[in-house]
Amino acid sequence: MNRELIIDSNSSEVSIALLEDKNLVELNKEKTNNNFVVGDVFLGKVKKIMPGLNAAFVDVGHEKDAFLHYLDLGPQIKTFLKYTKLGILDKAHLTSHEKLRQEKDIEKSGKITQVLTSGQQILVQIAKEPISTKGPRVSTEISFPGRFLVLLPFSSKISISQKIKDKEERTRLKRLILSIKPNNYGVIIRTVAEHKKVAELDADLSNLVQKWESIIKKLPHLTAPKKVLSELDRTSAILRDNLNDSFNSVYVNDPILFEEAKTLLEKIAPDKKDIVKRYRGRSHIFEYFGIEKQLRSSFGKNVTIKSGVYLIIEHTEALHVIDINSGHRVNKEKSQEENALIVNLESAVEVARQLRLRDMGGIIVIDFIDMREAKNRRALFQKLKDEMAKDRAKHTILPPTKFGLVQITRQRVRPEMDVPILEQCPVCKGSGEIKSSYMLIDDIENNLNYLIQEQNETKLTLAIHPYIAAYLTKGFLSIQVNWFLKYRRWIKIRAVKTYHLLEYQFLNANNDIIKS
Repeated sequence: MNRELIIDSNSSEVSIALLEDKNLVELNKEKTNNNFVVGDVFLGKVKKIMPGLNAAFVDVGHEKDAFLHYLDLGPQIKTFLKYTKLGILDKAHLTSHEKLRQEKDIEKSGKITQVLTSGQQILVQIAKEPISTKGPRVSTEISFPGRFLVLLPFSSKISISQKIKDKEERTRLKRLILSIKPNNYGVIIRTVAEHKKVAELDADLSNLVQKWESIIKKLPHLTAPKKVLSELDRTSAILRDNLNDSFNSVYVNDPILFEEAKTLLEKIAPDKKDIVKRYRGRSHIFEYFGIEKQLRSSFGKNVTIKSGVYLIIEHTEALHVIDINSGHRVNKEKSQEENALIVNLESAVEVARQLRLRDMGGIIVIDFIDMREAKNRRALFQKLKDEMAKDRAKHTILPPTKFGLVQITRQRVRPEMDVPILEQCPVCKGSGEIKSSYMLIDDIENNLNYLIQEQNETKLTLAIHPYIAAYLTKGFLSIQVNWFLKYRRWIKIRAVKTYHLLEYQFLNANNDIIKS
């Protein structure tokens, strides 16, 4: 698979498009002033404890307080709070993280009032960006993703990506991490760590440990609420998380981002540093790579696939609904069941792409075309699972019901991507109502009267929509003739097909526009 990253930077935001075999599959927009990105670490202050919700609201500097649930505290929250307090008091240097004695794990069914108090300063990490009227969701189970590993302070577990299937490789990786992992740290081994040497893993681990230690060193000089550590920007994070052998080009139109991306690759994958290229073309970078056209066809309520099959995507407060329609895609030589299977399999590919592209989260219900045979429903289920395997967001897919419905839950950590594809109507200006034809003729005549009586124009041409032009010139005593009798001047009428119904312009003898 050929993967390309196209980055468009302007003064207000950075747009990042991920292409797989020239098809747009992911679109990320990062505001340059977004201070609450998933992964950012803040020193916050507990504002309010809510025993009924078993949660707390934490001030992290956002207009809405962040939400922290008891289940997001982590089993070692007491050790975490103890070490954070040492950091704030500038006493963390008295004992290293590795030598810190861990407290007893808290109970899963415990109460938040047993752990936190109002006014307490606490380190939290953004787990979900602010969405709609809600503030950020935060967690004290802080994690630091690297190129090959994810570091978990105050944990001792070693987890391995399920996508690494080889048992021998899983055993090798676990043994390696055990030999290099400091005490009191947990590690998640990422898929890209497969077949990597110990030196690469150790370098990645050391870098992540330094991140955590740098946070603790900053604490004595901070007052909540304050950002302590910023997650990588979206460009760097996507490069870090997606980079593999199939990733062969990164095009950037901004000189600063170009240098940042190149520097990052020199650090995490030196052999890939030459894939970053500066785009210097005259046309917009998204237009040049065909992304703009794909955006226009991929967003909105109706999404059409090349074969004529189309999807209708509806959004409600509680869930998203996708309806599959065969359109004109019917093969007369095949049975209804065979046609339904072909359409459904083709639609499954587009559905998986739409979920990634729009970053749709929560509950998604897909109404596929009904299929009677169980083997066909199984084939559809497998196809959907295969396509969704490319999606990095956590998701669960349920098999098709007898009514052809497939239910998917997909992790939502940031607002859904929406690209407006509809433009305001130039005739009604978005109101849905237009001026009556009688009013239009009166308006034209008032302007005509002003140009002749006040401006003393001697030769006028009225450029107007063909439908209105026909109305003005029809009959022996047409409106055009009446104007001649009234003003003693012949008003030339020119029909312009490109004008909308209510558009018109007056031109003088030099064909200059003098009124529109």
